[in-house]
Amino acid sequence: MRRSRSRAIGIALFMIISLVLAACSATGGKRAADAAANGGGGVVAGHANTKHFTVAMITHAAAGDTFWDIIRHGAIAAAAKDNITLKYSSSDDPTKQAQLITDAINSHVDGLAVTDPNPGALCPTIQKAKQAGIPVVMFNAGYTNWQTCGGMEYFGQDEMIAGVAAGKRLAAAGKKNVLCVLQAQGQAQLEARCAGVKQGLGSEGTMSKLYVNGTDSSAVLSSMTADLTRAKSTDAVITLGAQFALIAIQAISQTHSTAKLYTFDTSAAEIAKIKSGAVQWAVDQQPYLQGYLSVDSLWLYLVNGDTIGGGQTVLTGPSFVDSTNVAQVGKFAAAGNR
Repeated sequence: MRRSRSRAIGIALFMIISLVLAACSATGGKRAADAAANGGGGVVAGHANTKHFTVAMITHAAAGDTFWDIIRHGAIAAAAKDNITLKYSSSDDPTKQAQLITDAINSHVDGLAVTDPNPGALCPTIQKAKQAGIPVVMFNAGYTNWQTCGGMEYFGQDEMIAGVAAGKRLAAAGKKNVLCVLQAQGQAQLEARCAGVKQGLGSEGTMSKLYVNGTDSSAVLSSMTADLTRAKSTDAVITLGAQFALIAIQAISQTHSTAKLYTFDTSAAEIAKIKSGAVQWAVDQQPYLQGYLSVDSLWLYLVNGDTIGGGQTVLTGPSFVDSTNVAQVGKFAAAGNR
């Protein structure tokens, strides 16, 4: 009898202790959640609970260029998560872009994300931001000079590496006479792409360059049509922007050229052309990622002193979108993110 009573008491005590521990655990979890909601956690439900910051993003985007919409989508997503006010502005005129950077410096933004397609015109101004104590990250254009210009980090692709990869794929497809279409003069990243394509082709192929006025679609079509009419031996056209690939489709059709079409960069409309076979593949530098990382990296630096990349470029490309993966990528392109 005494043993049974002792056993019953032991079981009761065990149950009481278990309930107390469970209650403590539940209370602790609730306290942790409450602490996070009240500022004790860095990110709650996908939104930072840290100090509010203002970041200026200044690019060399031309009007109507959908590629930059993808970059902005990434930047906006990061800003929304990080409690940041994002001030986006752009100009494809280097002098005007430099003035936009100066305006951002004078407005005392907390951080600056900037592209640098023209180092001679932009580097001195970017350096002024660093001198003013404003952290600067660079992306998309400025791969070769971001550190000397005062950049803390760089997000993008090595355009020469991307060009070489594209050239090798063209060579593997048996292309001998490649036309590389540049939508602007004086932009280092565009020149690097074409130079890389030429290197990747090797001694078996040749590459010619065609400069077009990227701000005038009719002029672009006219220039491409004239070149394809003149150079009947062209068997591949590679454009350096998705919207110019769409124009090249028209030029190839109008001239009855047998040249195959390839491009750098993507858009929803261009992805559809890969699906249809009008474009063979696109070199994707993942612009959404460039915009997102540029803003998010500034937040990490401002709230925790973090830097990404260890002083090296953080590569976002190249990757290729072709018939093997276009269906998957197309889903994200439809949302405006690829």
